[in-house]
Amino acid sequence: MLDSKKIRSDFPILHQQINGHPLVYLDNGATSQKPRAVIDALVRYYERDNSNVHRGLHALSMRATDGYEGARTRIAKFINAADPAEIIFTRGTTESINLVARSWAHAHLKSGDVILTTEMEHHSNLVPWQQAAKAAGATVRYIPVLGTDAEGGLDLAALDTLLTPQVKLFAFTHISNTLGTINPAAELCRRARAVGAITVIDAAQSIGHAPLDVRALGCDFLAFSGHKMCGPTGIGVLYGRQALLDKLAPDETGGGMVVNVTYESATWKPTPERHEAGTPHVAGAIGLAAACDYLDTIGREAIAAHDHTLAQLAMEKLSAIPGIRILGPRAGAERAGLVSFAFPDVHAHDIVTFADEDGLALRGGHHCNQPLMRKLGLTSTTRASFYFYNTADEIDLLVTSLRRIQKFFAGT
Repeated sequence: MLDSKKIRSDFPILHQQINGHPLVYLDNGATSQKPRAVIDALVRYYERDNSNVHRGLHALSMRATDGYEGARTRIAKFINAADPAEIIFTRGTTESINLVARSWAHAHLKSGDVILTTEMEHHSNLVPWQQAAKAAGATVRYIPVLGTDAEGGLDLAALDTLLTPQVKLFAFTHISNTLGTINPAAELCRRARAVGAITVIDAAQSIGHAPLDVRALGCDFLAFSGHKMCGPTGIGVLYGRQALLDKLAPDETGGGMVVNVTYESATWKPTPERHEAGTPHVAGAIGLAAACDYLDTIGREAIAAHDHTLAQLAMEKLSAIPGIRILGPRAGAERAGLVSFAFPDVHAHDIVTFADEDGLALRGGHHCNQPLMRKLGLTSTTRASFYFYNTADEIDLLVTSLRRIQKFFAGT
């Protein structure tokens, strides 16, 4: 297990008190904290290299361009992309998925086609496909989740009937942000290829938590956000196979992505420039590259093992609390480093508010999973999500806080 207490010294934000208690940050599924190495990279860029990229011949612009394109190369290596040109910088997972939904779907979907996704998707990997299907006259279908608490994961047997030649695109999450379910991404991509479907993976919850190899997965597109992997906010990535990206019309047009413009028309640069109109988030890309360096220094295999250990410990200790309802894989089954739970007659927002009194940062609500919540008969859950700087002691503090909250609402 990682030495989380030593690692915590790299994160300035963790050394503070909330309401007189040491901060226990268990909201990593929403955003992770930033190590000093990433903060320093941002400061260094703004203090030394701040300039626009690609079109300047002065020293600052050239340094900024080198940093920006160097970040593209670093991130390609981080996910084992075949070429840096397969990395498109976006604002995050949401924009990345929307880019595919608008550009690819507009060109390829037609009436009668099917988009396949799952019942556990975040709204960002659901609503864009609903809109794309509506525009094309296509249909969205869903792979069911199994179990009253979705403990059975995806109904993979349903793929035999759902994954037909009419399916043109299959979009699915790698790790559910509510359930902690780890989907068999490589298998899903393989089965989609067999019917000629394009695959889109939402890797927002898996990036930075375990090794991720797009070539081993066999996906066509993959989206993730920097802020969930120790990087800055406002920067994300769309990975796409270059043969597909080169055929996509740009979703946005403007400066930087054109070869020639007349009063009548314009022509586009090749990938990746054609998909990055306007001034990019240069500092964000540089900060994201620094996050990749930092995570590889810690070791992604070690991070994955640490996540697994904390998840199992949390499941064991939370399951002992009377009346608690826990979603997703049961204790002993593989799950990512997060646990969502609910108590009867206590709203998740009340739990989060009371936990904050004890210095705990949790997340309460529907987690952008409203259809899944309705299927499970819930309006909200509380989520504790872990990262490599969290400790076993913090899970004990979580349990203590939840028992206090439960006692308060029971009136005893």
